[in-house]
Amino acid sequence: MRILFIEPPKDYWFLMGEHLPPPLALLQLAAYLEAHSPGMEVDVLDCRAMGLDWRGLERRLEAEQPDVVAVSGSCTKDAYIVSWTLKLAKEINPKVHTITGGQHYSALAEEIMREDPHIDFIVRGEGERALQELLQSLERGRPPTGVRGLTFRHGSEVVSTPPQPLIDDLNELPMPAYHFVEEFMDCYHFEMMAPERRYAIVEGSRGCGYSCSFCTQSPFWGHRWRGKSPERLAEEFEMLYSDYGVELIWLSDDNFPLDKRAERFCREIIDRGLGDDVSWFVQIRADSVVERRRLLPLMKRAGCLWMLIGVESHSPERLRSYGKALKPQTSREAIRLLKHHGIFSQATLIIGDREDDHTSIEALRSFVDELDPDLATFFILTPFPGTRLFEEASSKGWIEDWNWEHYDMIHAVMSTRYLSRAEVQEELYRCYRDFYGSLSRRLRGLLSGNPLRRRIHRYLTGRAIRSWLRSLI
Repeated sequence: MRILFIEPPKDYWFLMGEHLPPPLALLQLAAYLEAHSPGMEVDVLDCRAMGLDWRGLERRLEAEQPDVVAVSGSCTKDAYIVSWTLKLAKEINPKVHTITGGQHYSALAEEIMREDPHIDFIVRGEGERALQELLQSLERGRPPTGVRGLTFRHGSEVVSTPPQPLIDDLNELPMPAYHFVEEFMDCYHFEMMAPERRYAIVEGSRGCGYSCSFCTQSPFWGHRWRGKSPERLAEEFEMLYSDYGVELIWLSDDNFPLDKRAERFCREIIDRGLGDDVSWFVQIRADSVVERRRLLPLMKRAGCLWMLIGVESHSPERLRSYGKALKPQTSREAIRLLKHHGIFSQATLIIGDREDDHTSIEALRSFVDELDPDLATFFILTPFPGTRLFEEASSKGWIEDWNWEHYDMIHAVMSTRYLSRAEVQEELYRCYRDFYGSLSRRLRGLLSGNPLRRRIHRYLTGRAIRSWLRSLI
């Protein structure tokens, strides 16, 4: 049986600048199949790295004629692209088995299966075991009714089997199968951060112990947190650097915990001699930074150059409504500490809450001016399927735009009590205009003693972010 994993042609996410990461989810699934089903023929097709457009993908499908085509569908904004890819595969070969999964498709599995005839199977939740067991059933010509974690059509019915148990020990996972994209490693980069360095993603853990109302991660991973050991994590860093020349890594944990595990990991990186050669960045909670501030110098020595902190709001009441157990003053202290230790600080902020008006968003802008992170990213509150926010917004009729392409945290898909969608869009533009249009902030950035801050402000100065956001209004 020939399985082809496809990363379809698609654009990069505008607000993070021009960047291209390897398709980690597909490489992890491919590695698992190679390790546990060695008789299967596996390949990965990364259209973006290969420069393939839709016509180029069509030619490759015609030439390769796989038995199975699998596409990851994590991001809601890419849902149509996933469907188009599987539709193309079916048009070329109606007998091909088509599979997808990820957060969006897991949350809406039965609805999508009833509406999209080009999708044969949706793998819900964690994919490794369910996908392997599904492919074994298909190879034997048996219906996969006994495979947990699937949604599929069985006769005229849409069937969802019980959830697949989670993998208890993530150290059991094989290293992602980067050999499938080895010849394209020079293509993987993050222009804003380090354009000259090869770029990759490492998954240090799955899940989150918190449960913010707008976040897809916690429900997708069963409201559990599981982490790889510090030694395994450092081994993955070393493999990427030694075997593939990767020098910039996004440690993609939804919440990187600053605990004894983090300390051991940093010491492992330093002991392996990687601290000066490999730079990395993480998403982290402000309270973790404040409570475990003593680890910041060690993280800097180990190569951590950037931390992204979910500040979200200036309002304690708003943070409580999100289920975000955080205080605004904690975020202030976290940003101060990162600056003190020379670690680049990025703050994410949210506008478009149901109770937002012009005054509350202006107060948020004032708070961000006081906070003064190295980089501020403003998002519009978006009701992603699978979240508590989506359940509330859909049941109460708040959602006005059901075009999944617009679920990118940049387009307003809901009004607030006091602002129309157009007004929310206008406020997003004002947030970026006021922060990045500040002459004093721009000069401080361009003259900063932090080389990363200088580079990013030079990059942003040459971009048309505000003009693009203005065009959405």
